[in-house]
Amino acid sequence: MDTQAQQLWNRIIAKGLERNPLFEEKLYLYEGATGEGFATLEHTLGVQVPAQLQSFYRIHNGQQENKANTCFLRNLTLSSITEIIENWTFLQEEFDPEDLEVDAQSGVKPFAWNAKWIPIASNGGGDYLCIDTDPAEEGTVGQVLYFWHDWEYRSVEATSLFEFIEMALQEEETD
Repeated sequence: MDTQAQQLWNRIIAKGLERNPLFEEKLYLYEGATGEGFATLEHTLGVQVPAQLQSFYRIHNGQQENKANTCFLRNLTLSSITEIIENWTFLQEEFDPEDLEVDAQSGVKPFAWNAKWIPIASNGGGDYLCIDTDPAEEGTVGQVLYFWHDWEYRSVEATSLFEFIEMALQEEETD
């Protein structure tokens, strides 16, 4: 799986370099995450980090928050493990999952926020791309969804992180 993750990173960077020769430099990527980082993430969030997420983060542990001005995909900045924990903590404090039910696509539990979602990327406007480790019965562990701060509909974007990245790269090819 690490090979597939590396291939996806290579494609992300190659695609960005087609538009901007400084793309890779402007990503301000961290070195890969460690087992200790994943253990901290799992302990803090009370989840098991899916294998694809681990593979992807072992190559680059997100973007440097205070420097990154280039999105890695779509309009998203990839959070480091430290930033994931910070964002998750913020969302935990903002939302009581049992108080807010929302519309949700089949496969997603109908909560505005679920403590078992891992917010791996953000658009800087309060919205997060999340990995769902607690799907509804029809869902898949590791499916990808958006947490929209101002829209109470939750839907599956892709059944896995790698599928989401593939879709985003194909969208860029048709733009």
